[in-house]
Amino acid sequence: MRVLLVGGGGREHAIAVSLIKSRHVDKLYCAPGNAGIAKIAECVPVGTMDFDALTAFAKENKIDLTVCSMDDPLCAGIVDAFEAAGLRIFGTPANAAVIEGSKAFSKDLMKRYGIPTAAYETFDDADKALAYLEKAPMPIVLKASGLALGKGVLICNTLQEAQDGIRELMTDKKFGDAGSQVVIEEFMTGREVSVLAFVDGSHYKLMSSSQDHKRIGDGDTGLNTGGMGTFSPSPFYTEEVDAYCREHIYQKTVDAMKAEGRPFRGVLYFGLMLTGDGPKVLEYNTRFGDPETQVVLPRMKTDIVDVMNACIDGTLDQIDLQFEDNAAVCVVLASGGYPGSYEKGKVISGLENFDGKDAYYCFHAGTAFNDRGEVVTSGGRVLGITAVGPTLKEARAEAYRASEWVTFDGAYKRSDIGKAIDQA
Repeated sequence: MRVLLVGGGGREHAIAVSLIKSRHVDKLYCAPGNAGIAKIAECVPVGTMDFDALTAFAKENKIDLTVCSMDDPLCAGIVDAFEAAGLRIFGTPANAAVIEGSKAFSKDLMKRYGIPTAAYETFDDADKALAYLEKAPMPIVLKASGLALGKGVLICNTLQEAQDGIRELMTDKKFGDAGSQVVIEEFMTGREVSVLAFVDGSHYKLMSSSQDHKRIGDGDTGLNTGGMGTFSPSPFYTEEVDAYCREHIYQKTVDAMKAEGRPFRGVLYFGLMLTGDGPKVLEYNTRFGDPETQVVLPRMKTDIVDVMNACIDGTLDQIDLQFEDNAAVCVVLASGGYPGSYEKGKVISGLENFDGKDAYYCFHAGTAFNDRGEVVTSGGRVLGITAVGPTLKEARAEAYRASEWVTFDGAYKRSDIGKAIDQA
């Protein structure tokens, strides 16, 4: 089988590793890929939003399956474009990807179908949003309704912060058109848990739970990022929580999308808050999470191509999705200055230390080759160092140990990824 993977981040590297392990895959291409993916796949210089070039490549190279797990292409209709060209693709059609592409849509969906979530109001006028804030209890959460690279969420502790946030999102357009519409949401407290699910339109199969760390600084301080590290499974995702979510959230969401005439296929990401009133949905994503994928897929036993084909064919209920009885922790190495301004082109050393080590992974997120063939930094989040171990504590210790094997000028990491494990 010839497979094309669309993307070039840490999530895609983790997916590529799973694809190359599949008994079905003979040849793997990645567009555009990165320096890490280039070790196991043939990278092709085609942009992720150039659907004409991607479909042409798939036809010319007799691609049997294309895989996409990026929000922008999915929401823009890459699945629709491939299917219109008679090509097989794993991902979410645009009319269902709106569950991530519009937070206003997803919140309204939850309200209509009784899926537990935070109370909210939606605004497309900054003045009306500011007026609403005058009477709203603090703290409060502001969310850009559109796609904002996982950074369009502001937690505001005071009225002044909230007012500044509305101006930042809606007036100054920090995230472009993503902030043209804003959801103002009650602030919830509790443990956050991410749960990914494969979905075929009618059925779902849960992957192992995980927990992301979004803030740049230790102790969950500072600006939001795309994710500075994660661990799986979450010890806070208990059997009781699982039973509640299966009854009130997972199948109800799949059924709601089907009832709306938007049957969901692909990977549905449930961002959950375990509140005192029970689990509630923080957000939906229409894709594998990043960096959650880097700790979930290394633990998956089932052949990923079998699962993806079942999602496409509507036969997911026939798949026995299994995970190893172990744990994984990922620590992200970022460029100094991220998520603000940062320099690129820093030479990365020590990558060879991961060669031949089965329980350790160095997933490339923002890397490239310079004109001398050296691997260099090319993004804010550069590497995801993942270790697998018998327990979360052991995996955490090994992930931090492995994070010392590789370095580049200005490298930054949080020192407390998975610290919550100690409180479980």
